[in-house]
Amino acid sequence: VQLQACGGGLVQSGGCLRLSCAASGSNFRINVMGWYRRAPGEQRELVATLITSGDSTNYADSVKGRFTLSRLNSQNTVYLQMNNLKPEDTALYYCNARSPHDSRVNYWGQGTQVTVSS
Repeated sequence: VQLQACGGGLVQSGGCLRLSCAASGSNFRINVMGWYRRAPGEQRELVATLITSGDSTNYADSVKGRFTLSRLNSQNTVYLQMNNLKPEDTALYYCNARSPHDSRVNYWGQGTQVTVSS
């Protein structure tokens, strides 16, 4: 399984960006897809995840109401719409696809940089 992440960039505070992540390969065991991020000097943290077989989503408290995670299931693609961005959202964002039932099914995309200037 390969994850192709796109999007990211530099934006001013209050601006918006959209990230996408497409899973290719034998991904029938993937049940959860989403995004994590790591700010400089910080540990990687969850941003948002969703269950691919339903509409259940999970957001970090810091992004609730500003970020929206959605999916295009026919292509195992997820989108992270990020609105009202803040400087503290600056980080390297990583796409993730996994199965909560099998720890061997856990894939990461290449990081994509999001930088929010004040």
